[in-house]
Amino acid sequence: MGVRGASVLVVGAGLAGLAAAWDLHLMGARVLVIDARDRVGGRVWTVGDAFVESQHAEAGGDMIDEAHREIRTLAADVGLTLTRILRHGFGAVRLDRAGRPRTVHSGARHGWARLAHALAPVIRPYCLAEQRWDSPIASALARKSVADWLDEIAADADLRATADGLRGFFLADPDELSLLALVDQFAAGDAPAPGAMYRIEGGNDRLPRALACRLGDRVRLRTELVALSQRGPGVRATVRDWRGTSTCTGDYAVITLPLTVLRRIPISPGLPAQQREAIAAVPYGRATKTLLQFRRPFWRRPGRLRAFGSPLDIGAVWDANEEQHGPGGILALLAGGSASDATAAITRSGGAAALAGRLQWLGRDRSELVGSRQAGWTADRWARGGYAFFPTGFDPALRAWLARPCGRLFFAGEHTSIRWQGYMNGAVESGRRAAAEIACA
Repeated sequence: MGVRGASVLVVGAGLAGLAAAWDLHLMGARVLVIDARDRVGGRVWTVGDAFVESQHAEAGGDMIDEAHREIRTLAADVGLTLTRILRHGFGAVRLDRAGRPRTVHSGARHGWARLAHALAPVIRPYCLAEQRWDSPIASALARKSVADWLDEIAADADLRATADGLRGFFLADPDELSLLALVDQFAAGDAPAPGAMYRIEGGNDRLPRALACRLGDRVRLRTELVALSQRGPGVRATVRDWRGTSTCTGDYAVITLPLTVLRRIPISPGLPAQQREAIAAVPYGRATKTLLQFRRPFWRRPGRLRAFGSPLDIGAVWDANEEQHGPGGILALLAGGSASDATAAITRSGGAAALAGRLQWLGRDRSELVGSRQAGWTADRWARGGYAFFPTGFDPALRAWLARPCGRLFFAGEHTSIRWQGYMNGAVESGRRAAAEIACA
């Protein structure tokens, strides 16, 4: 295998694109990475300028799990260190009979265990089909929403609250999410936030910045892909930057754009019908992530959890910087699906203080809010959502087409990953897979 001397255009300077470009560069290929943003990292974005005491937090991709081998390996390869976080895992928030939020320290894992038990009758046939998405069993699961299934089994309020709390994981409400997506997650044994969790010391975006630094002038920012053609012996991209419109050519191209952006790009000749259908059919979850810095981290107490899944309008809540020095502390609030809309509405009416005011169940009134930043990924022009999810009615046989090469075009991004879709690890893994595919081609 080898691509020495070949030229490869990589579209997107997020983790997928940079991982692909780095591997191809090491193989001897001539690479050019373009990205419409003015920074690398895509949906991996470490924010520090909004906070005092030189603290920072993740406005995008946050936790790295123990099983995320590719991103951990790549971080080590470029000399970065991972720091253990949230050692006691996630608890849960539930509403009491008066409608007030209450923390349940063992609630998250207990809720996931109950959910896994309830799913067992549908997980079994799915496993008998070897978890293949091209089977009739997968098709039957895909036709139902999680909400439909909850109604079928007459789920109680606690089980429904657990499913609602997963909006912060899937970025979709139970009535939007395909039952197949939920079954697939639990069949793989990957309940949300399993095992040890980590962040990159100094911020997760140190990884894309380190890769970009090594690639040097092979990375071109503020350069938007306008159209793509693979007529003739190579690929030809029309791009737009501050100077106007120009053309880039190469022997191959790796496309890592979110599907929400990719489906707006003219490609000629057209992709196969199934591939076009797959690209058009996968939505990205509504996602609003809010970072709130307090003068004192009132939620850090001996024996108390620092992360909670919740069915609340503010979404899941966790400690965003426990590994950092300084007396202050930052909380991350990730609201997915309809909770994203609710969080945006709360912010419009009362600002960050209104969100902070909804944290009394953590003891919010004991510390001053000193900084905040909110990332509305749905409104982000270059993402148009948090990450991909599979909706009710999505034809699961189309999933394989998301990663399938077409001529000299190769596809990567978290949406193309099978096991790690939605994770930073899925992005890294997919980029390295696309580089290996070009080497084999």
